[in-house]
Amino acid sequence: MRTLDALQRTLQTELDPELLLLALTHRSFAYENGGIPTNERLEFLGDSILGQAVTVRLFRDHPDLDEGELAKRRASLVSSVALAEVGRSIGLGGHIRLGRGERLTGGADKASILADTVEAIIGAVYLDCGGDAATDLVMRLVGPLMRDPARFGAAMDPKTSLQEVASKLGATPPVYVVAESGPDHSKHFIATVTVGDLATATGEGSSKKQAEMAAALGAWTALNAR
Repeated sequence: MRTLDALQRTLQTELDPELLLLALTHRSFAYENGGIPTNERLEFLGDSILGQAVTVRLFRDHPDLDEGELAKRRASLVSSVALAEVGRSIGLGGHIRLGRGERLTGGADKASILADTVEAIIGAVYLDCGGDAATDLVMRLVGPLMRDPARFGAAMDPKTSLQEVASKLGATPPVYVVAESGPDHSKHFIATVTVGDLATATGEGSSKKQAEMAAALGAWTALNAR
């Protein structure tokens, strides 16, 4: 695992090392190490802080939008797909404490794990540094999505956005293939989307829809860069 100091610098905040370590502790690691505490309580707290910070910013920055549109934008910004992208952008996967099995199956890049860890870190910052610091962190992490209109639109409905850009490029419609694994109470889905010979991307999640959305966003990003 990378050093906590490096992550602190990336987050631009000074957080109690023990609390940060807790925020990075996935339940798979805790189970393999005698049932130590996990980051799930911090995740619960961070989810609330994240939602409030994003809601307030959207409300203040977009007085022209009605309640329905504000709700759509908030849902997009706090979704697992968006938070996983935030986690990848700061190299979070290399810092997460995972059990051996989860690590070997690519847990460090799973959208659900990345998103949950982002929320846990926000919760930890709230506890250790206060509400203003937590809000500032949310804006540093999620702000780039808010300021990119094209990217923001795709995140709200990546499957439709992918279909639209494929059509503009004269490509065949996107084709999705989904594989699932795990027990019934904890299914894991991996989706692969192909857009002719122009782009192929994968995504994962705890539901088929979530996995397809993650894959679609990846393919949209690749095609949009063209």
